[in-house]
Amino acid sequence: MAVSSRFSPSGAFLNDARKRMVESQLRPSKVSDPRILEAMRNLPRERFLPSDLGALAYSDQNVALGKNRMLLQPVILARLVQAALPAMGEKALVVGAGTGYTAALLAALGCDVTALEEDGELADFGAPLLAGIAPSVTYVRGPLGSGWAAGAPYDVIVIDGAVPELPPVITMQLKRESGRLVTIVNGVRQTGYAVQAETTGAGVSARPLFDCLCPLLPAFEAVPAFEF
Repeated sequence: MAVSSRFSPSGAFLNDARKRMVESQLRPSKVSDPRILEAMRNLPRERFLPSDLGALAYSDQNVALGKNRMLLQPVILARLVQAALPAMGEKALVVGAGTGYTAALLAALGCDVTALEEDGELADFGAPLLAGIAPSVTYVRGPLGSGWAAGAPYDVIVIDGAVPELPPVITMQLKRESGRLVTIVNGVRQTGYAVQAETTGAGVSARPLFDCLCPLLPAFEAVPAFEF
C-alpha cells in the first residue's frame, strides 16, 4: 500500500464523481435510505485509497488493497449498511476495518463506531485517516476472528469482506434480541451472497440478501489440515 501522488483531481471533479456514483450506481440498485445516499455523496472515498489507486475510488467495482483485502464496491457496501438498519446513537463494530471507509460511513450515520483491524499496514493507513475524517471512531487492533468483546454488545456489526460462514464468536457480541450483523458469505464454486443476521429471542436468524462476491478475509480462511 505504498502511497504516491499520482491522483490529484480537482474538488469539482471529485464532487461530480460522488454525485454520479450515487445517481448511477446506488439509486438504481435499491439503495433508498436518504441518510446513506447523503453520507456517500459527501465522504471522500478517494482518501481511503492509496493515491495511486484513487482514480478507482468511484468505479463500480471492488478495489484491491493487497493481501486479499478490498475496498468494497460502493453499491455492495451501501446495500449491506442499509440492511444493517443503523440508527443514531447505536453501537457499531466494523470487523476488518481496513482503511476505514465503512467505519466513517457508519459514523456519518450517527453510530458510535469501533473499527477493528489486524493488518498493521492497513491500520497504519486507516487509524490516522479516521482521526481526521471521523474522529468519533475508535480504531483498535486485534485478531479479526475474535471480534472486539471489550465493546460488546453491539447493535450493529459489519464484517467488511467475505467469510465462509457466520462466525459464532462475533455474532455472540450482538445485542440480544435486537442486534444486526451484515457480511458476505462465500459459497462453493465461486458463488457468494450478502447476508443479514438478526438476534431474536430464539437465537440468531439469518437471511440472504443479494448475490455478490469478494475474497475471503484472510483471518477467516480455513487453516489446511496437517497430513502425514
